Amino acid sequence: MPRILAPLLSVIALAGVAAADPITLHPTTVTEWKAVHGRIEAKDRLPARARIGGTLTELLVSEGDIVSAGQPLARIIDEKLGFQLSALRAQIEAAGAQLTNAQSELRRGEELLRQGVTTVQRLDALRTQVDVLAGQISALEAQADIIVQSQAEGQVLAPTAGRVLTVPVAAGAVVMPGETVAMVSGGGVFLRLAVPERHALHLTEGDTIHIEGASGPVLGRLARLYPLIENGRVIADVEVPDLSDRFEDARVLVRLPVAERQALMIPATAIVTRGGLDFVPVQEARGTVLRAVVPGVRQTDAEGGQVEILSGLVAGDVILPVPAQPGEEVRHD
Repeated sequence: MPRILAPLLSVIALAGVAAADPITLHPTTVTEWKAVHGRIEAKDRLPARARIGGTLTELLVSEGDIVSAGQPLARIIDEKLGFQLSALRAQIEAAGAQLTNAQSELRRGEELLRQGVTTVQRLDALRTQVDVLAGQISALEAQADIIVQSQAEGQVLAPTAGRVLTVPVAAGAVVMPGETVAMVSGGGVFLRLAVPERHALHLTEGDTIHIEGASGPVLGRLARLYPLIENGRVIADVEVPDLSDRFEDARVLVRLPVAERQALMIPATAIVTRGGLDFVPVQEARGTVLRAVVPGVRQTDAEGGQVEILSGLVAGDVILPVPAQPGEEVRHD
């Protein structure tokens, strides 16, 4: 019966323990982490809009395509522009014929004036007529250039280099000026967080943020805290190196430093598990004893990590990492 109850005692004498470097227990500052979900968002999300109205005759991209700035995405044709351009060109030809005739009349008038047959007033009227017709032709050519430019603007261009997120239209659709043909994300990506406002005072721009990435934990930097609180939450941006932009608005688990406290931390290798209870070897005046403890949060590092002790130890205790004895169960996590 004493052998059955022995593992349940809070202090047990440990005989024959190998000597090791003692560790004096001191309170350690521990960071409290708040787990929230962030969303992967593009720094720039720009719509590629139609500059003219008409029929979408050609669509060159689809969702997920990578585009460069100025790359053609679609083509819009307005058949009325072709008819207007033909009408203007006909007017230019007619005005050109009138100008040719007026220039001939002007040359004859100048010859008659040298002969003294006509008057200076008549010659001035002929010059004015030539100038008016030349001005009309210039105006018509400018109107034709506007129509030609409108036809060129039927080509929808990518506003920035990046990835096509959405294409809300299809080939053959009728679009209006200013209507979105494709949404393009560019400028890289970042994590956007919505943090409860009670934790906002503990956040500072430049803080290190722990992120649970698809390939393992990574570190980010808190780049910006927005002053406007929406629905009880503070919006923050986190910069993460080599963050994947394959999926926009993907949710990522993020841990934020929201507070600091004092805790007793010991090496994970110093914990011995017997009979389902956790013990730590403590050096006392009478020798080394196993003291029952309640472990808490573990912090992993290259040396195996440290474990917070919630009860069973006090500051100033001297502990020893103890290797497993034959037949003993030793737990390090």
